[in-house]
Amino acid sequence: MEKQQIPGKTIYRLSIYHRCLRRLTENDLETVSSSALAKAAGVNPSQLRRDLGYLGTFGTRGLGYPVNELSDAIREVLGRAHLQPVILVGVGNLGAALLRYRGFQKEGFEVIGAFDVDPDWVRERGIAVPVFDVAGMRKFIAENQVKLAVLSVPVEHAQEVTNDMVEAGILGILSFSPTVLQVPDSVTVNSVDLALELEQVSFFVKRDGVVTEVEDAL
Repeated sequence: MEKQQIPGKTIYRLSIYHRCLRRLTENDLETVSSSALAKAAGVNPSQLRRDLGYLGTFGTRGLGYPVNELSDAIREVLGRAHLQPVILVGVGNLGAALLRYRGFQKEGFEVIGAFDVDPDWVRERGIAVPVFDVAGMRKFIAENQVKLAVLSVPVEHAQEVTNDMVEAGILGILSFSPTVLQVPDSVTVNSVDLALELEQVSFFVKRDGVVTEVEDAL
């Protein structure tokens, strides 16, 4: 089953299932029921079964899903059978923090290079990932066949850098630059606007607070 045939939301949930299955493997569990896996992933069992249906036939009634076999199938669909190379562009405070994050490799991704307009200054901050001048980014992408990138440049440079990455062969971008990027239909962009996300959380906190006050008054 090709990834583009699977809905985007299902791909997202498959990532969550894979993380849950990895924890089960770490605890030496060989099988898991659909209800238990669904509960761990925060979905209902019927949704879980629909999602896993894209992978083929798994599980035995009364016995559950084989943890390792299901984990391998999801990893194959997500393209994590081998570490996927990733680059990061823009090593400011946020970019540096992302480079120090150790969870990428655990999830099947390896940041093999970072790019900045002032690589010497970045290297002085003790970044372990190789840091290069952004002028050599396009050549690096082509030579290393990189398809994934993390973008954390100032908003005024985001589109220009994105254009360069796409022309060099990048097909997937995780953007921390708070702007809407224009890319071809063949390129996937997931944007993370931290201020917007915090605003959403703040809204629900305020809403829940108002509801609580009303309930208390009653």
